[in-house]
Amino acid sequence: MNKIALLSVMATTLIASCVLDEKKDMSQQLKDQKAELYQKESEGYQLLKDKCYVCHNPDAASHDELIAPPMAAVKMRYRMWYPDENEFTAALASWVLDPKPEKALMKGAVDRFKVMPSQEFEPGDVQKIALYIYQNKLEEPEWFAAHEKNMHGRGRGMRRVIED
Repeated sequence: MNKIALLSVMATTLIASCVLDEKKDMSQQLKDQKAELYQKESEGYQLLKDKCYVCHNPDAASHDELIAPPMAAVKMRYRMWYPDENEFTAALASWVLDPKPEKALMKGAVDRFKVMPSQEFEPGDVQKIALYIYQNKLEEPEWFAAHEKNMHGRGRGMRRVIED
């Protein structure tokens, strides 16, 4: 086989492999989008959106517009203290069903927003919400990452830090 033919075969093989990789990437993107859609159609997500995002609004334009910390911050703090799924859901449900200052993990949020008012949730609904929060990436306000880095750095001011 001459050099031109060999180069031609190699180029064709390279192009074909790139096309296959691109198809794999697109296939993975479709799977990810389908999974995200499924998660957003779940009962836990609907409950979170209907009952929690009223106060823990991920669409708040700034930290100053909040009346409660974003749920992404709540998740982050509870995951630090309770990395296990069962402990996390139990602790978050316990707080939601009986919020008291002495039980608060987010002391800064309590100082700023006061203690969360008692809610009239069904215990099963709180479990579904807590499980959804634990298992899924939550919507974050656009400014959230910068706020977390600025205010909390690498765990500054937190009582216990566990890598996720």
